[in-house]
Amino acid sequence: MARIPEEYLPPPELQPTRIYTLPEFKDYPERFNSTEELVDKNVAAGRGDKVAIYFEDQKITYKALQGMVNRLGNSLRELGIEEGERVIIRCPNIPPAVVSNFAIIKIGAVSLPTSPLFSRAEIAHVANHAEARAVIVAAALLEELEKARPDLKTVEHIIVIGGDPAELKQKGYFSYQELMAKGAEKLEAVKRDRMDVSVLLYTSGTTGLPKGTAHFMEEALIVPDTFGKHCWRVNENDIIGGPAPISLAAGYSTVAVIPYRFGAAASLTPRFTPEAMFESIQKHKVTVLSALPTAYRKMMVVPEAEKKYDLSSLRICTGGGEALTAQTYYDWKNKFGMEIFEGLGTTEMMYVFISSAATRKVKPGAIGPAVPGYELKVIDDEGKECKPGETGQLIARGPTGTMYWRDPEKQRLVLREGWCRAGDMVSMDEDGYIWFMTREDDLIKSSGYRIGPEEIEDVLVTHPAVADAGVIGVPDPVRGQNTKAFVALKPGFEPSDKLKEELIEHCREQIAVYKLPREIEFIPELPRTVTGKLLRRVLRDREKKKA
Repeated sequence: MARIPEEYLPPPELQPTRIYTLPEFKDYPERFNSTEELVDKNVAAGRGDKVAIYFEDQKITYKALQGMVNRLGNSLRELGIEEGERVIIRCPNIPPAVVSNFAIIKIGAVSLPTSPLFSRAEIAHVANHAEARAVIVAAALLEELEKARPDLKTVEHIIVIGGDPAELKQKGYFSYQELMAKGAEKLEAVKRDRMDVSVLLYTSGTTGLPKGTAHFMEEALIVPDTFGKHCWRVNENDIIGGPAPISLAAGYSTVAVIPYRFGAAASLTPRFTPEAMFESIQKHKVTVLSALPTAYRKMMVVPEAEKKYDLSSLRICTGGGEALTAQTYYDWKNKFGMEIFEGLGTTEMMYVFISSAATRKVKPGAIGPAVPGYELKVIDDEGKECKPGETGQLIARGPTGTMYWRDPEKQRLVLREGWCRAGDMVSMDEDGYIWFMTREDDLIKSSGYRIGPEEIEDVLVTHPAVADAGVIGVPDPVRGQNTKAFVALKPGFEPSDKLKEELIEHCREQIAVYKLPREIEFIPELPRTVTGKLLRRVLRDREKKKA
């Protein structure tokens, strides 16, 4: 057995305090296998013929899913993959991604889904940092992996989904289809300690190279038993869908964890476009939709979408990953007659731990209260708890917690007396609802004022000429920082000094004078991640190079 070295996880004094307050947590066995809990037990309970995965025109039942998982798991064992070893998954949201995840975990190895958009450098960094033994990759994503191959220090096996088996063999690769065909039908799950690492997720790299976050076997039960049960209120008739990739905590929880705890189904969308998302909802009769605010905004600009697509199956829409804004909430509700229940979570904490879906009461502009099972605080720079309405740092604790992989210095920065720092500046109202201000890294400090860039960006994009906007702080010898806005214009509008003045006046009508952008620069487009998050770091780096 390949044991994970103790030093790869934070020492006990740097580990978060975990609290288990819900009755659901009391029945977890000390040793189990999450694939057995989420797949095998559904078959044993008589749900073998029930659909577990919808993908385009495919319907994969629980029994069929179990068979695929077992065959692949046995083939991975034949390749010598041992308990505790890491296996990378480099796929969009397609059935083999889900099958691979379950198979890896079932044989006791560690599943490591990665972003399809990772570059050669990021692939090599993640593979070497995790000391991955094998990679399962979609043929369409093989090219970048091959570029990284000379830099991979520990990868011994590359398994390719699709492609020509003969060509793959010539290159020394394995065919996913051939491994599936020759794998045995029965596979006994390797039971592991509930606090053994079973999943590694790497952050989306908004502040540098992706950082590894370790997740334990028990989290595959905790996530559905908190958010799935108390916020989405999932039952076996639900079909859960969303565009977030399996490599992110939001996507992983949506398509690889939560549905199966309740005998429900997942709807997979391999590549997000507004039209593809609408078609999946209509075709698969999705009942629970999880998407980033950016996705909701893109879906709203599809002409007459409310008439063109049948969305009657939807019973709840939730969002997270960035600020939803009150405007997006009202626009969606007015267009489709449904609310969006905002949420906030982190890759580190595995999923959403704040959500208005917990109470089913929306305060437009607010995120919501703590998800059942979690506790929240807002503290000042000295660690004292803020009064309602005061802005401070968000800290949280619950049954999951931040555990950085092989990064004790980063771990030390995010822990505060057992509580996990979320990295967000927020306020909490008297009802326990969290109001987002900005990321700590993005906070602008000008003339003693603390300014969140999101508020300025939200105002700028309401101007008819503005397609997108990003705001950062730039050095100023007198004020400390000035507020600078980067603006991408809609087709038909040209950059000019007159338009800059117009945009500042537009902001003056809606935000305080000290928040007004003092500089505006027009650029073709704003840098964003695959999930739509604005990369203010890239804008700041650009300014540093200019200086």
